Amino acid sequence: MGEITTVLWDVDNTLLDFPYSQRCAITKCFKDIGHEINEEMIERYSVINDSYWKRHERGELTKAQLLIGRFITLFKEYQIENVDVEAFNAGYMAEIGNHFRYLDYSLQICSGLRGKVKQYVVTNGNGEVQRKKLTDSKLLPIMDGLFISEEIGAPKPHKEFFDYCLSQIEEKDKSKILIVGDSLSSDMKGGIDAGIMTCWYRPDGTVNESRLKPDYEISKLRDVFKIIR
Repeated sequence: MGEITTVLWDVDNTLLDFPYSQRCAITKCFKDIGHEINEEMIERYSVINDSYWKRHERGELTKAQLLIGRFITLFKEYQIENVDVEAFNAGYMAEIGNHFRYLDYSLQICSGLRGKVKQYVVTNGNGEVQRKKLTDSKLLPIMDGLFISEEIGAPKPHKEFFDYCLSQIEEKDKSKILIVGDSLSSDMKGGIDAGIMTCWYRPDGTVNESRLKPDYEISKLRDVFKIIR
């Protein structure tokens, strides 16, 4: 195994707290349409949203179908009518970019690695939203590059996404490239299929019940330093 020279970072639920951004945005958007949203609805939306993203990762839905479909499903379940779903989604996407919260000292960790390894963001998130959150959080200037699936034309874990990323980065020895992310089905599967090193971040102690076997598992983001040495 070669010395790690390059780290590919997932964003949501790895560097930044996505549920926090999601909660802030959907609460504001429900208020804007004159509806209250309670804890149960927020949790249910999170489940619906995750299921739509999984379908997108598997190639079953386009990004546009994902963005609109999740709210159609939510409104139908709670019998919320007469909502312009496209306008609601547009407002939500604008709002979610306005809120961020670091996970596990991510800014300090990425800052500490700057100059020691090359660092890139690899994300399936919306380009405009992710750029705003990464800029506001001061993570973007630390990175050596940013790869966004909708701009590449294929999401993680698809081969096309990783082929493109690997073609653009300086390091060509795959044993020296590490992807760090929270998703087994997206980050880890994509990394394993691409032949690079994989590090599964699971701060909540989630048990791996899949057939995927990441090279490393960490519950604290700073343990990345032990892997990179």
